[in-house]
This record gives sequence, C-alpha cells and structure tokens, in this order.
Amino acid sequence: MDRRDFIKKATMAAAATAVVLPVSAMINTVAGKQCKVLLINGSPRTDGNTFCCLQEIEATLQKHGIETEIVQIGRKPVRMCINCGGCHQPGSKGCVFDDDLCAVITEKMATADALIVGTPVYYGQPNGGILSLMQRLFFSAGHLVQNKPAAALAVCRRGGATATLQTMNMMFEMMNMPVVTSQYWNIAYGAGKGEVKLDTEGMQTMRTLATNMVFLLEKIHADGDSAPKRDERPQFMNFIR
Repeated sequence: MDRRDFIKKATMAAAATAVVLPVSAMINTVAGKQCKVLLINGSPRTDGNTFCCLQEIEATLQKHGIETEIVQIGRKPVRMCINCGGCHQPGSKGCVFDDDLCAVITEKMATADALIVGTPVYYGQPNGGILSLMQRLFFSAGHLVQNKPAAALAVCRRGGATATLQTMNMMFEMMNMPVVTSQYWNIAYGAGKGEVKLDTEGMQTMRTLATNMVFLLEKIHADGDSAPKRDERPQFMNFIR
C-alpha cells in the first residue's frame, strides 16, 4: 500500500467513526436576535463554481436557523479606492463613490452579523473587482465590519487558491474580524460550470465552514456582547520618521 492509499483509507476510517456534535438550531433566537450572514459572490458568473460553494454554505446556515443573503458582484465595473479620504471627512456618509456595488454592500453590512466572501482565482489572486469592493468597504465603513466573524473561500482550476485566501484573510485580520476556519483551507476545485460539485471534499469543507460559523455566532451572541473590551486605542507608526 503506497502513502496515498494509506492516507485515503485512514481518512475514510476516521470519518466513519467521527462523532458529529450538534449545533443549536435555535441560534436565531439567541439573545433575542435574528442572526444574518451576508455572502458575496465575487465571480462575474452568476451561477458558476463560486456560487455553487456559496449555495452549499447557505444551505447549512439556513438549516441552523441563520438568515442569509447572497449578493453577486456582477459584471459592472467596481471602482477602486483612490485614497481621497473623503469617507473620513466630517459629515461623510461613506465612500464618495456611491454609484456601484460598494454602496449596496455597505448598507447590507449594517444589519449583517457575519460576512463570507467567495472568489475565483485569477493568476493566483482574488478577482480584481472583489478586491476593489472589499478595500473600499473596509476603508470607508470599517465600523460596520469590526468584530464580525468572516470567512473567505477560493475556487480554482488547479493552483493559486492558498495565496488568494491569504490575501482575503489579511483584510479580515486588520478589522478585528474573527476568521472562521474549516476542516481544511476554504478551497474547492473546478473548471467547467458546476464542476466544483464533484469535489466532494471541497463541498464538505464548505459545509464545515458553515457549521463553524454557526457555532461562533452562537458563542458571540450568547451573552449579548458581541465585541471584546479593549484597553488600548490603535497606534499607528511609520518606520521612517
């Protein structure tokens, strides 16, 4: 028996004896709050492989009583952040560009308790449109995402998914967002439309991600306090003064 066969059989044996711990289906009533997860499809394809992964996650979330909404990035241009600082001026209502998807997502994040972002892999990186969207959202409306659980998922034909995940997770970490993990990196493989559904481990990874999200939301909202107490204000420093 070679190493690959051994790992495969050992994994199957472990799965057969694994104990599945139930997650409360009453999460929607924890602390009297209806929890909602916003899912963003960062693919220009409305029903491609990224959408299939988000659907798998959504089904598990809904099974546990979580309200969900999938928003698709579409094929219209998404402006990049130009670092104008207008969103931080007194009286500002957000990003100065209010004519694309960023304004829509900003409004939805105000009532969402968690965020999941899916993206295809382009040249070992996330879709440029989803990067522009996330950078503007976090810069102009960071207060709406602070301390909310988040997860990214990447879909690729062959490679580049880990670098894509690292890029997405770096944004979450800067915003004090607990990063929700799974049984493996949040990756699924597929090229042709719907092919990702044949990746049985990838689909299970999506379901486990959703279950972990439910568990974390339940713990966060159990005591009605969704943010940790911090004694220090953020300090910013340039290496060259």
